[in-house]
Amino acid sequence: MAPAADFSGYVTKYGIRCTDGRTIMAHAFKGQDKAQIPLVWQHQHNAPDNVLGHLILEHRDQGVWCDGYFNDTQQGQNAKALVIHKDIQALSIYANQLQQQGGNVTHGVIREGSLVLAGANPGAFIANVNVQHGDGSLSELDDEVIIYSGEELAHASATLAPPKKVDPANKGDMPKATANNPDPDGDGDNDLFDPADGGLGPDASVEDVLNTLTDQQKQVVYGLVGAALQQSDAEDAEDPADPADPDSTITHQKGDDPVTRNVFDRTSDAADSAASGTTLSHSDMQEIFGMAHKGGSLKGAVEEWALAHGIDDISTLFPYDQAVTDTPEFISRRTEWVNGVLTGVRRTPFSRIRSWTADITFQEARAKGYIKGNLKKEEFIRIARRITTPQTIYKKQKLDRDDILDITEFDVVNWLQTEMRLMLDEELARAILIGDGRDVDDADKIDTANVRPIYGDDEMYVTPVYVSSTAITTSADAIVDGVVNAFRFYRGSGNPVMYTTRIWLAKMLLIKDTLGRRIYPTLQELSAALGVSNVIACEALEASPELIGIVVNLQDYTVGADKGGEVNMFDFFDIDYNQFKYLMETRVSGAMTRYRGALSIIEFTGTGLLPDPAAPTFDEVTGVGTIPAFSGLHLTYVTVADDGTLSSSLTVGAQSAIASGAYVTYRAVPDSGYEFSTDNFQWTFRRD
Repeated sequence: MAPAADFSGYVTKYGIRCTDGRTIMAHAFKGQDKAQIPLVWQHQHNAPDNVLGHLILEHRDQGVWCDGYFNDTQQGQNAKALVIHKDIQALSIYANQLQQQGGNVTHGVIREGSLVLAGANPGAFIANVNVQHGDGSLSELDDEVIIYSGEELAHASATLAPPKKVDPANKGDMPKATANNPDPDGDGDNDLFDPADGGLGPDASVEDVLNTLTDQQKQVVYGLVGAALQQSDAEDAEDPADPADPDSTITHQKGDDPVTRNVFDRTSDAADSAASGTTLSHSDMQEIFGMAHKGGSLKGAVEEWALAHGIDDISTLFPYDQAVTDTPEFISRRTEWVNGVLTGVRRTPFSRIRSWTADITFQEARAKGYIKGNLKKEEFIRIARRITTPQTIYKKQKLDRDDILDITEFDVVNWLQTEMRLMLDEELARAILIGDGRDVDDADKIDTANVRPIYGDDEMYVTPVYVSSTAITTSADAIVDGVVNAFRFYRGSGNPVMYTTRIWLAKMLLIKDTLGRRIYPTLQELSAALGVSNVIACEALEASPELIGIVVNLQDYTVGADKGGEVNMFDFFDIDYNQFKYLMETRVSGAMTRYRGALSIIEFTGTGLLPDPAAPTFDEVTGVGTIPAFSGLHLTYVTVADDGTLSSSLTVGAQSAIASGAYVTYRAVPDSGYEFSTDNFQWTFRRD
């Protein structure tokens, strides 16, 4: 026959709201009927002396009943005496692997039962106590031991200090005791829990005490609770699959998320993801509050409790930080413009790009009227061509395999490949607009003969337009005027856009009239005034501070790549260094392929801008050209050879005649420190 239990009672009741806000639902622990669990003191697990005996659980409709048996150890018998004398009247459980829906616990595993000063579940109490008499008979104590109120968690320390009799007349203007100021009357007593001094009194709840704390002190308490989740998660890895079998393993869910916590810990859902660490039970919180009551310092009580439980670093008691994004955020330049550049250019499946032009602007290329009896003349067309060859552009990265395995918060390989594509696209788009900015002798340079930048390209394809910086300060409309005037040189496709920096964009948007009103209050109005379809801010242009903007329709810029030269991703595992290496590359060429297809707007900081020079005249019959007078105009006239070589300055008046069928090119060149508004003042003539 089984020995009689030393005591019995409910370790938890169903359908009753606990002090931590949870409700244990019916049959939540049904699987542990007849299970045996340890009986400990105040949920302490750090020493074998804390084990007082064991409990045999019994599932009932109202909750989980237990029969308790004390060990014959000194600690067990001491605890038995406390129960018999009604010093201890409450039970508590430690459970984990919970399945929870909202605040309702629907399933879990009870790991231990504990004698506590006050329980979290109002129905968890000691109902029957059996006393063994000398003659061998048993006496069952009556139900007078069931005195637990069950409304809120009572502080064990609340009964340590009896009320003092004080003169309430002297308390009229006395400030209320708080955790920061527990003794406002200066009598040397902790008034926080002393009702005679306006304190909370012995019936104060956890919430009442928390409300006396500062925000910082509350964070300490919440940190303690968060730390409690850490060990329970570590233990869950070894938890049973069968709730009745403590040696098997099981995983429960809170909706779709796992829940691993002490049933009666007051924590937030954010702590569900805590890792392994120190367990903080409900009774531990009571112990800390009791120590704070005696010592008058919550901070000191926390540190004392932590050291007593082997926690050297107090920071481990605080909750883990939570990432606000799924992956680390890139700190990069603004790249909104990149996609527009790469999708706007014309693409060809050939990496060797040849652009050729036939100049039919010569006088001799015009259609001619015929007079009977005269000789019909052949049309003269000058053809020029340019060939652009490809270059490989790449981005290379590596990752240690250990890092890939250790980084579990996100897919680091996919994140790294995203960064590689982002940087590769930005570099190619930048090379198209202004070049990569590296020195000519840099081994990593993207050669401007392979990907020809629009800014700085030959004047045959890109017309430079200079705007005086002095004019910008005196008349901010100079930028707009300069662009509008330069459109007479533009031969590109319709609907061009203007790429500029945010600095220059702000200057144009802030142009005001004499009454202080903004002339272009919106980007659309500014675009219309400039004659472009849109103005796009491009941070890459800041690398050339003198460049105000580029006006271009990117359909006039061609990017070529042979089959297989498109963007490709390669990976390789280096077995010697245990590293994954990744390579993303493309092999392309790029160049403007439209005559005068773009305008580059440049800030001029020299001595001054010159007006448009006068054009030379030419006699097609005699082959003699005439240079106009230019004395005092800060310019000279020269001839331009086929290879671009300039002659010395020409004198005013008639020049030497050229041979029949030959041609000559004259150019106006500004003096040092001066500049024309554009650099396209040259003229080509041919003799019949």
